[in-house]
Amino acid sequence: MPKYIFVTGGVVSSLGKGLAASSIGALLEARGLHVTLIKLDPYLNVDPGTMSPFQHGEVFVTDDGAETDLDLGHYERFTHAHLSQANNWTSGRIYREVIDKERRGDYLGKTIQVIPHVTNEIKDAIRKVTADGEADVVIVEIGGTVGDIESLPFLEAIRQMGNEEGRENALFIHVTLVPYIAASGELKTKPTQHSVRELREIGIQPEILLCRSDRPLSHDLRSKIALFCNVKEEAVVTAQDVETIYEVPLAFHDQGLDELIVSALHLKETAAHADLTAWRKLVDTIREPSAGETSIAIVGKYVELEDSYKSLREALTHGGVANNLRVNIKWIESEELMDDSNFEARLRDFDAILVPGGFGKRGVEGMIRAISYARRTRTPYFGICLGMQTACIEFARNACDLKDADSTEFNVETPHPIIFKLRDLVNVEEMGGTMRLGAWVCRLAEGSLAREVYRGESEISERHRHRYEFNPTYRETLAKGGLIFSGISTDGKFVEIVELLRDEHPWFLGCQFHPEFKSKPLAPHPLFASFVHAAFQNRLQTETAVEQMPETETTPIDRAASVSEN
Repeated sequence: MPKYIFVTGGVVSSLGKGLAASSIGALLEARGLHVTLIKLDPYLNVDPGTMSPFQHGEVFVTDDGAETDLDLGHYERFTHAHLSQANNWTSGRIYREVIDKERRGDYLGKTIQVIPHVTNEIKDAIRKVTADGEADVVIVEIGGTVGDIESLPFLEAIRQMGNEEGRENALFIHVTLVPYIAASGELKTKPTQHSVRELREIGIQPEILLCRSDRPLSHDLRSKIALFCNVKEEAVVTAQDVETIYEVPLAFHDQGLDELIVSALHLKETAAHADLTAWRKLVDTIREPSAGETSIAIVGKYVELEDSYKSLREALTHGGVANNLRVNIKWIESEELMDDSNFEARLRDFDAILVPGGFGKRGVEGMIRAISYARRTRTPYFGICLGMQTACIEFARNACDLKDADSTEFNVETPHPIIFKLRDLVNVEEMGGTMRLGAWVCRLAEGSLAREVYRGESEISERHRHRYEFNPTYRETLAKGGLIFSGISTDGKFVEIVELLRDEHPWFLGCQFHPEFKSKPLAPHPLFASFVHAAFQNRLQTETAVEQMPETETTPIDRAASVSEN
C-alpha cells in the first residue's frame, strides 16, 4: 500500500508548491524510496495545451504526448519519476469523465453530484498512478489557493482520502506565506493563521507547514505559528528564498523535513540518512563554477513571462553545470528586433543565440534577423521547434535565393512554403491535443554534429509539440545550398534536425523537438551541454582576437568582424 502526501497552498498563488513537492520527492528518493507525483489543477480547461503562455506559462509534454502543467517539469527534473497523462488532472478533465459516464448510463439513473461522483472521480485519478505498484509514496499537489471556489472538490476529495487511507498513510503539508512588512519591520504570521483556519474549516488539519519568507523565521515566530495552527513546533519549516531552486531540497533537509515525513508516515524501510552528495555538488557548481561564464541571448516571443520557457531556462543551467560554467541569459523580445536598424549591435555581446518554440506570426521576422546574424558571424546558434523552422526559412531566403520563402502558418500565399501544416492535420480544425505530441524516434546521420553530440547514437527519442513541419519538397534545394538534414524520423516522413557544415559554422543546429523537456540537473541534456560549450569556446576565441587587435581597432564592428574571420 503506498503512502500519500498532499501538498496544498494558501494566502497567494505562485508560492512554489511545485518546487516544494519536487523537493520532497528528491529527499525521499535520497532515502531510497520510489516516488511518483501528480498535479491536480482546478481550472476547467481539459489541459493547458490551448492556454496562452502569458497566462499559464510553459506547457510541459510527457513521453506519451500529454500536454501538462509546468510543475510536472519540476517533478521530472528533481526525481526519477516517469510521468504521463495520469499525472496531471484538471477540473475540465475530471468533469468530462463524469459527464461521459453519465451519458453512457454508468450511474444507473442516479442524480450526479459533486459529492460523491466528482470527488470519487478525483480519488480514482489519484489512485490510478499507483496501479503498477512501484511507488512507495505518491505526492499530490493541489493547484490554486485554499479558499478558491474551484479548488473545493479537490480539497474535499483529499480530505476523504485522508480518512480512507488512515493517519499513518496520509500526510497533509501546507505551503503558506509569512510576509515581511517593511513599514513595521516585522514578519507577520496572520496570513498563515487564516490560511490554516480555512483548511481546518473544511476538515483538513495540516501536519507540516512550509512557510515561505525572504528571511529566516525566529524561534518565537515558529512557536507562535505552531500554537495558533495546531502543529508541532518542529513541523514549522522555513521555506526561505534561495539562490538556486536546486538548493531547496538541501534547505528542507537541514531543517529535518525528510525525517518528519518518514516519522509521520512510519516509513521504516528507508535509509537512516538521505544521501545528498550529488545535490550538494550540483549546488556548489551552480554557485561557484570553476571554468568561467558565458552569455547567451534567447530571442523569443513570450519573454515577458520567464515561466513560458521554464524548462529551457533550467536546461541551459544544466548545460552550464556540465561544463562547470555560469550561463548568463539575456531575454530578447523578438518583436523588438523587427524594426531595429541597429539590431546587430544588440546581439554582438553574446557568445551564442537561441531561438525557442512558439506559435503565430508575431515577432517571427525578428527571429529570422537574429538567425541571419548568427549564421553570417559564425555565432553558435540553437533553434528549437519554431527556432528550427525559422532557421530553414532564413536559409532558404538568404542562402538559396528563394525570395519570400515562409511558413504557411505566417503566410498562406507564400510562393515557397518551406514550412507547412502537418500533413496528418489537413482539414483538422480542433486545437486541443491535435498536434504531433510526445516521444518520437529519430535517426541521426553519420558524421553529423548531431551524431557527435549524442555520443555516436544512431537513434534517439525526443519529445515533440508542433503543428507545422518542414516541407520535403524543398529538401533537395536546401541541401544543395549547404543545409544538412542530419535527423530524420524513422518513417522518413519528418525532418527532425538541420545543421550547417562544421567548416562553414562551428555550431549551428535546429531541432523540431524540445530537448529541454528531458534535461535534468544531474543528467544534463547533451544538446544543451554541447551548445553551452560552443558558446564558451566562441567567447574565448573572441577575447583572443580582440586582445590581438591594435587598441585603435577594437570597436564593436571590428570585434564582430574578428569573430567572422576566426
